[in-house]
Amino acid sequence: MGMDLSSVCVDTGMPLGDPNGGMFEYTAEGLPLSIAAAEIPVTDLPRALTFYTEALGMTVYHKDARAAVVGGRGYRLLLNKRLNAGVETGFYMGVENPYDMHRRLIDEGVVFIRDPARGPLGLTTSFKDPDGNILHAAEMPDRV
Repeated sequence: MGMDLSSVCVDTGMPLGDPNGGMFEYTAEGLPLSIAAAEIPVTDLPRALTFYTEALGMTVYHKDARAAVVGGRGYRLLLNKRLNAGVETGFYMGVENPYDMHRRLIDEGVVFIRDPARGPLGLTTSFKDPDGNILHAAEMPDRV
């Protein structure tokens, strides 16, 4: 089942993606495989790094004066220095148990905006990072 891309693509008279105009059938090549990273704006990079590494246990993969890449097994977050932060990220971290995360982060003084509750993604909780960005955690199913 294909999408009609005519409203978002310039009609060149050639099939999408074929510069020579030949006809072929698309398979899975070129389609997204996963979310590579999510960007989170931060105003104070050292403070953000402390939170993401110490409170959330993430590993630093890259760091320079304007940005850092942190994450864990199978995910990366780009902490990008900005003048403004404090956004609803829409980002959900997969955790074994949101109640355990809630209990652990409450002990660290993290502000929660939603206690663990069931929703469309299962059991989730929501909290703020030091810049006021809203992050979410969702219980990971046994199989994806």
